[in-house]
Amino acid sequence: MARLRGPDGCPWDREQTFDSIKRYTLEETYEVFDAIERRAWPELKDELGDLLLQVLFYTQMASEAGYFTLSDVAANLNAKLIRRHPHIFAGVEATDSDAVLRNWEQIKRAEKQATAAAHGSMLDDIPRTMPAMLEAGKLGSRAAKIGFDWPNVDGLFDKLQEEIGELEVELRPAAEGSKAEEELGDLLFTAVNLARHLKIDPESALRGANAKFRSRFSAMESAAGGTDALATRTPLELEELWSSAKKGKNAASGPVQS
Repeated sequence: MARLRGPDGCPWDREQTFDSIKRYTLEETYEVFDAIERRAWPELKDELGDLLLQVLFYTQMASEAGYFTLSDVAANLNAKLIRRHPHIFAGVEATDSDAVLRNWEQIKRAEKQATAAAHGSMLDDIPRTMPAMLEAGKLGSRAAKIGFDWPNVDGLFDKLQEEIGELEVELRPAAEGSKAEEELGDLLFTAVNLARHLKIDPESALRGANAKFRSRFSAMESAAGGTDALATRTPLELEELWSSAKKGKNAASGPVQS
């Protein structure tokens, strides 16, 4: 990377900035995620290399600017791993994974106290630029650490019904100054927090639903004789094809089955 960014290096690499490559970081992360879901281990090897390249790219640019080096990144990570695993490195007792997580969160919270005091909120270090579903989960999880949370799943189901009702009100013709987008956002936020209580990754759950939809829609296309033929079907015929796809073998060909 130093050579690629150097005076006689690659013109493209030399032109890049932190802002210009950050979108590639997100793309590479999702490609790693996809390879893991498909259990494509040879591809995962390549995708992890691509993701590592992002780390090297950022650290090389940071080194050039005098911010930090790759060695600083590794040293910081080493120190954090030691600090947050006192049951391994400092004689603290932790008999199970729940105890490990409690210790981890206590240490992390102590580390964040100075930052929170400076910024005024314990939520300030949750990036606003991360995917909205991930941000919602982190916001809910962080607030839960001080007891601001639904006590059980039943309360979340009630909240879901409440949010659905509020959205329905906004969609009525007589509604003035519709807040449908806001109410839909509240509904999605509640759904993400329901996933947190159920210990389900909402991103994985939605990706599974996407894969299932792809599989069933493809089955509809096959049954209709192709996409063009499918487009000529009536809504009732489309619903019948969908029902058939749900019951047929093709509907179970994706990663998620129901």
